[in-house]
Amino acid sequence: MPTQNPRVNVVLDNFLYQNVRLLAEKDNVSLSAKVRDLLKEALEIQEDIALSAFAEKREKSWNDSETLTHDDVWS
Repeated sequence: MPTQNPRVNVVLDNFLYQNVRLLAEKDNVSLSAKVRDLLKEALEIQEDIALSAFAEKREKSWNDSETLTHDDVWS
């Protein structure tokens, strides 16, 4: 029965493979599940980095004189 999920083949050096294998064994999951989870975590970290850079850029352009108070917005 074919799978619905896309597949990716990845070539790992022996050191990286052994580390992922040990992590998978420790968590009692398959290598595929561990690689998927590590990739999800890496993507979340990259998203956090991008959002932090965006926030820093906006913070640098912040001007208190142009801000609205709570009452200005909700009244």
